[in-house]
Amino acid sequence: MRMLSCVVGSVMTNCYILIEEKTRQAALIDPGDEADRLLEVCEKQGLSIKAILLTHGHYDHILAVGRLREKTGAPVYAAEAETSLLGDAQINLSASWEGRSTVVTADVCLQDSEEISLFGHTVRMLLTPGHTAGSCCYLLPEEGWLFSGDTLFYESYGRTDLPTGSSAQIRRSLRERLFALPQETEVFPGHGEGTTIGHEKKYNPLA
Repeated sequence: MRMLSCVVGSVMTNCYILIEEKTRQAALIDPGDEADRLLEVCEKQGLSIKAILLTHGHYDHILAVGRLREKTGAPVYAAEAETSLLGDAQINLSASWEGRSTVVTADVCLQDSEEISLFGHTVRMLLTPGHTAGSCCYLLPEEGWLFSGDTLFYESYGRTDLPTGSSAQIRRSLRERLFALPQETEVFPGHGEGTTIGHEKKYNPLA
């Protein structure tokens, strides 16, 4: 498995492209905007988009989903707990903050710790509420990769003052779920630079 990242949209969201080298199949994590640019990147790489994974439903992580699904037919995966936020343009902030009312219905609604197979690689969904009620992370245990969305950042964590957010929940999600992972796990957040679980256990303010 190989990975590319693209920074997209008005608030510089990290969209990750997971690539199976042999088959040239790809999965996108959090395509927050600039659908045509993402399609062009994949086309130039000779990739076929087969899945779209969402860590949560805020506008800056979902604006490109509709066009990408229309152009590729790729199914959308998200935590079942995020269904309401994904489906409401007011609470996902697409209407008020971006002026582009956007709703998404996931094709596959995942339960906590549910595993899926992407091109023969295991992906485990970890429900990590706090930034939103249905925020989740995607762990690829074989690669040692964690895609943390807006739950965990480099020496920081996601804000909790937006609809369905909770400071108590994000504290539990970090301490009980993410900081229990192996220290060498590489963390790829929804914004900003990457980190590791070991680094965050030392320097994160919620550690």
